[in-house]
Formats: sequence, C-alpha cells, structure tokens
Amino acid sequence: MELDQQIQNARARKDILLMTHMVLGYPSFAVNRKVIGQMVENGVDVIELQIPFSEPVADGPMILKANQESIAAGVTVRDCLDFAGEIAAKYDIPFLFMTYYNILYKYGVEEFIKKAKEIGIKGFIVPDLPPEEGEEYLKLTGQYGLAPIQIFAPTSTEERMRLLAQHGGGFIYVVARRGVTGAKTTFDQEFNDYMARCRRATDLPLAVGFGISAKDDIDMLKGKADIAVIGTATIKLVEEKGPDAVGGFIKGLR
Repeated sequence: MELDQQIQNARARKDILLMTHMVLGYPSFAVNRKVIGQMVENGVDVIELQIPFSEPVADGPMILKANQESIAAGVTVRDCLDFAGEIAAKYDIPFLFMTYYNILYKYGVEEFIKKAKEIGIKGFIVPDLPPEEGEEYLKLTGQYGLAPIQIFAPTSTEERMRLLAQHGGGFIYVVARRGVTGAKTTFDQEFNDYMARCRRATDLPLAVGFGISAKDDIDMLKGKADIAVIGTATIKLVEEKGPDAVGGFIKGLR
C-alpha cells in the first residue's frame, strides 16, 4: 500500500508529521487551491479532502457549516473528484478523501474507489462505516491498493482497537476525545493512558485529531503520535483572515 510507504518515508525525516483537512468547495475551489499550495509549501505532509455531505455526523459546527455552504453553492461529487485529481497531480504528498458512506454508496462503491485510484488519491477516512458493515469497501480498497483508514475513539476497548487495526491501512486516526471536531482537547494523564492503549493495539502510525490547533498541542504529541491533525483551526483561519494567513500559521506549528 503506497500510503504506508509514504508515511514511513516522511516519518523517518521528521519527529511528527502534519495532516490538514479541508472541505472541498468551501468557500470556493479557488481558495482551496491557494490554501493547499500554502500548506504544502510550509511542510504539511498529508491532506484530507472532505467531500461535502448533508449530515456530517462526526463534525463540529465549523465543519458542518462548511459542508452545508459548499452543498448550497452547488458543489458536486464530480467537481470534488476533478479538483482532487488536479491537486494530486500537482503536489508530491499523499491526499486522502474524507467523507461519509452515503457518498460512496450513491456513486457506486467500486466506481468511486476505482476513480479515486485513477486520480491519485491514496486512502479514505469514512467515519460512519464500521468494518462489520464495510466488507465490500474493505475488499475493494485492498484490491485497488488504497488505505481504508480506521478510527480509534476513547470509548473503544482494546479488543475493538485490535479489530479495527486488522482492517486498517496507512495509519489509525485517533479521535482525541469524545464529541465532535473543533473543541479544545486536554492533554492530561487520561489522554496519555489512552494513547498508550492505542499504541498497544496496533503497529500502524497514529494520527491524532480533534482539537489540535497550536504548536503547544503538537509538541505535546511528539513521542506519543506520528501525525498531528489540524482541521477546524485552518478552516476558521481562512474564514477570519483569508487564505494568505495559512502559510505562516502552518510554518509556526513546526
């Protein structure tokens, strides 16, 4: 699986990798294009591209609003695929699709995975598809060599984590706390114990997301996680200060 190798190579050079997130078409593809350029230039290692969906159940108010506004502006799955193909061809870092299962289902699961492979996408994050219900998806991602990234949560037992890891690829997305994206996360002893449980359950790299928004957060994750995920913070920044503010922000995280 290509993503595994790319993560491994990047990780050999850096003590922690940075993954960012954006909602496609929000506020526009032109702004997405500009923001991705700034992210890559300033050392982002992986970018997850969210295909907007009407009910993004894992997402907080900021990303929910971005999904709704993108859909209201008429952004389609086809537009997202075209844009992702353009971006993946331009930059030499892995791009992932993050979305909800209904998008794959409506498009046709195999058609979607095949198309993603063709345009250079390296893996998927589908928060509402547990492995028990994702047999077809897991088989096809394996067939096409794309990573079906699985998600650990604080409520996951170690047994559950091991099961998820068996079906995963690329890395494990570790949800830092209960709830949805966007709120601040506290890095306390409980969090450290949770990270130790995650590490015991898998040899895959660990990417920690939900509430990571500053250099201090990333420094706290060094030695515990392989990848720090910045989501809501950059979307908020673009909204408040415009796309040109992203480069300096990302640079400052290092």
